Amino acid sequence: MEMHQVRYFLAVAQLLNFTRAAEECNVTQPSLTRAIKQLEAELGGDLFRRERPAAQLTELGQRMHPLLKQCYEAAAGARSLASSFRSGEIGALRIALTHAIDLALLIPHLNQIRRQFNRLEFRFLRGTSREVAEYLKKGEAELGIAAEIDEAWERLDVWPLFTEGFELVVSKSHRLSGHDTIEFDDLRAEQFLSRGYCEHAERISANLREHGIDVDHSHEISSERDLIELVEADIGVAMVPHTSPMPDGVKRTAVAGLDARRTVNLYGVAGRQRTAVANAVMRMLRGADWREIAG
Repeated sequence: MEMHQVRYFLAVAQLLNFTRAAEECNVTQPSLTRAIKQLEAELGGDLFRRERPAAQLTELGQRMHPLLKQCYEAAAGARSLASSFRSGEIGALRIALTHAIDLALLIPHLNQIRRQFNRLEFRFLRGTSREVAEYLKKGEAELGIAAEIDEAWERLDVWPLFTEGFELVVSKSHRLSGHDTIEFDDLRAEQFLSRGYCEHAERISANLREHGIDVDHSHEISSERDLIELVEADIGVAMVPHTSPMPDGVKRTAVAGLDARRTVNLYGVAGRQRTAVANAVMRMLRGADWREIAG
């Protein structure tokens, strides 16, 4: 079934006249009639009763009309969408982030890229570092952002964006909230919240263990939102990256002697063609001055 056959059928069904339908479609009447006969042969029955002065839809034609109309409109919509993508009127961005990366880091850049397109569609994927790598491998995401991807895939391109340290966060009602700097001895009696979704969680735990702090009986947390609510309620304390947003009810404090930093990277797939939006975002992120954000 060809789309021009469907278009001719819809024109005749609307005008109920082969001659006028041919004029409407800007083809000769023999060409239009031949195309509809081919369509009838494929569908296995007549679509029109060829009467004078007007053609009439047969029972088969009446039943096929809504289906063929829907088919034609879907094809026309697909062509229009493809044309909009080619012309740059509409763009799409598929980006994967690990759970430990705050989306607020991208908001200024996404707002800037929105001004370059009449319409822009975002698709954000979340996962572990391994899942982000899989999104990139399978083509489900064009770009990835993670502190670390433990993946030796040779086609994985990596561009470091910024490096940041980790800080202790406590409730403003906590006994340590008035301290500008925390010593390890101050933390020995504290109940920690473990950010198991963070790529550096185990390294930070190992660092704290080295200083005699019990982190093996921590509360296991699966999302940043849950962590914030528990900290605000003074149910525990936590180590978070500098760029993790915290509400007014939470106090950030440096831990003296803590050797914990992470580098946030932008990932792509070498040799794979990217959309105009992905290329623009990649250049924007790589060229950004992250020093103020990363502290």
